[in-house]
Amino acid sequence: MIAKNLCIFAAAASLALALAAADDDGRTLPDGPGKELVAKVCIDCHTAATFRKMRMSEDEWWDKVGDMVDRGAKADAKQQTEIVAYLARNFGKDAKVNMNTAPHSELMVVLGFTIDESKALVEYRDGHDAFKEWSDLLKVPGVDAKKVEAQKDKMAF
Repeated sequence: MIAKNLCIFAAAASLALALAAADDDGRTLPDGPGKELVAKVCIDCHTAATFRKMRMSEDEWWDKVGDMVDRGAKADAKQQTEIVAYLARNFGKDAKVNMNTAPHSELMVVLGFTIDESKALVEYRDGHDAFKEWSDLLKVPGVDAKKVEAQKDKMAF
């Protein structure tokens, strides 16, 4: 029984790592002022998924960016201001999850979808037109409709 549970855990961990690998660059970042700078300064050390799943206040983002600069990230004061503004706007405490760009990890951590549900959502959106509203997600096979409806206020399109 223990060996079976370890195998299941190892398989789930491997899948989660594989899904996170797809989030390795800035392509999954929401468009807007600061995107290119965040991709340039932050993606060398972190995947986009690292901060996409974080929901912090502007002050917390300032602390995080300051810490990263202290550790060697190359950003002057003006660039730090632009980075913090971008992160707070897109990944602040009240920021919604963009269902057309969110990587697996953000769908799982912020909205509570399972690995299988997040995989189904990403695969579906990659093969269809962009989601326009939360009810479009109900067309995706394997996604819990009750979970979608319960999280609809946290979604952007």
